[in-house]
Amino acid sequence: MVHTAEYLPGQPTEISSVLQGGYNHPLLREWQHERQLSKSMFIFPLFITDSPDEEEVIPSLPNIKRFGINKLIPYVDTLVKKGLRSVILFGVPLKDGVKDPEGTAADDPEGPVILAIKALKENFPGLYIMCDVCLCEYTSHGHCGILYKDGSINTDLSARRISAVAVNYAKAGANSVAPSDMIDGRVKAIKQGLIDAGLAHKTFVMSYAAKFSGNLYGPFRDAAGSAPSHGDRKCYQLPSGGKGLARRALKRDITEGTDGIIVKPATFYLDIVRDAAEIGRDYPICCYQVSGEYAMLHAAAEKDVVDLKSIAFESHYGFLRAGARLIISYFTPEFLEWLDEPALPL
Repeated sequence: MVHTAEYLPGQPTEISSVLQGGYNHPLLREWQHERQLSKSMFIFPLFITDSPDEEEVIPSLPNIKRFGINKLIPYVDTLVKKGLRSVILFGVPLKDGVKDPEGTAADDPEGPVILAIKALKENFPGLYIMCDVCLCEYTSHGHCGILYKDGSINTDLSARRISAVAVNYAKAGANSVAPSDMIDGRVKAIKQGLIDAGLAHKTFVMSYAAKFSGNLYGPFRDAAGSAPSHGDRKCYQLPSGGKGLARRALKRDITEGTDGIIVKPATFYLDIVRDAAEIGRDYPICCYQVSGEYAMLHAAAEKDVVDLKSIAFESHYGFLRAGARLIISYFTPEFLEWLDEPALPL
């Protein structure tokens, strides 16, 4: 006769309800993560100015600086030695009279982005270089495209101009171009421009396919000098509650030929990241933890509300759980060190 163990009060009735044996040890907790953070996932934003010897702290963006071309290489060298694999470049023209209504400085051969591409390629041949493609840093009005007289976006002219900038970045040696304007038709225009230039086979188009308007971009605008001089960007960036619009935008950019997808911001939009991972299941999905999100975590840490390292890991694991494979993060320099440490905060 087979005897079964007598049930004792306080014990679970179902064996499957006993879970804690699966995460009672630090290594077990690491094993429970379906995906692990790795250095190759991180893309570090760099702000490049047209003042060659500048190295300026950005007060609203802790630990982040603007660099002139002469200061850029020594700084990036320290990060490459720690395992940096990829950067995304943002140009910041500071000279008087550089900005105009068409953003002609965006792809100036002597401008900060193209000079930075060439310098980084020469010094770090293995570094993957992405370029943010937008006009807002270069236009006198601060909007992401070319405007009609009434101040609204001229979609056709804007898409053509953005395409030309992207192609010129690719010609300079950029591995990837990332249109962040959210203007209709720009992905198709960029892809066609790359095909016509014979560069489509070696240039990755990483579309900001779901970029929302909102209050989380302030420190970035301080860094890039890209605040609109009038109005706002709500007519071409998505409304915060626009889940259906985001899904349509994701499908639009996939149809137009994007090779990868960025969701921006990230922390408040993890449902959109999940949607992107489902709609674009065959595409790399990237989260951009934007400047306001990053600054908020620093502010909370300064008030002793959170531990900075622990909350950084927690937020970035959230991106992975939602479906991201890549992360554009201002925390990249810290993660290059943290991921080398033997004990992660689990």
